[in-house]
Formats: sequence, structure tokens, C-alpha cells
Amino acid sequence: QVELVESGGGSVQAGGSLRLSCAASAKTYSRVCMGWFRQAPGKEREPVAGIYIPDSMTYYADAVTGRFTISQDNVKNTVYLQMNSLKPEDTAVYYCAADSTCRPWVVRRDDPAYWGQGTQVTVSL
Repeated sequence: QVELVESGGGSVQAGGSLRLSCAASAKTYSRVCMGWFRQAPGKEREPVAGIYIPDSMTYYADAVTGRFTISQDNVKNTVYLQMNSLKPEDTAVYYCAADSTCRPWVVRRDDPAYWGQGTQVTVSL
């Protein structure tokens, strides 16, 4: 079992920045892929960014490439999603997720095994 604890999110104007955090239990953190999915009202949930903890390989959705950065802190067992140049279309509930591989971030039909509680990100004009 992997417990994920999210923090961050909130409301910001277009062009602004936010940072999300997701902490995992120490015994599982070093062996998983972690990252975020998001779901906007009326839309399907989609992968945003993932990072494979053992080798720091990262994966980004095309819509966020160049604006979002995922990173890891192996001392705190935490991953971060720095979101810059936010757009209204980034408005969604963002869910931290973890899996033994990064396949869910690459193959959209796969769901990660573990999920955080979700946090709202709202970007206004």
C-alpha cells in the first residue's frame, strides 16, 4: 500500500504560478513512478507529468511541456510539480498518483495503482 499526501493548489490568475507537492511513505518511495493526473469538469482524467524515482526519468503531457516541471526530493520522499505560465485551461482537480512503472503516464488507458486525495487548481483570466 502506498499512501500519498498532497498539498498545494489554489487559485491564481492566468500567467501565474503554483506548486503542488506529494509525499509518499519512505518504504515505497524509492521504487515507484509518481506524478499527477488532472480532471477538468466534463472532461476525462488525463496524465500531466510523471517521474520515475529510481532514475529521475520524466514524462510530460504535450499541453504542459515547457510550462510545468516535475522534480523529486529523496530526503523528504516528495515530488513537486512547479506550474508556471498557467492558463485557464489548466483549471482542474489535480491528483497525485503512484505506480510501479510510468506506464500510466505514457499509455492513457492504464490507471495508476495509488491515488492521492486531489487538490483544486483554478486559473482565472
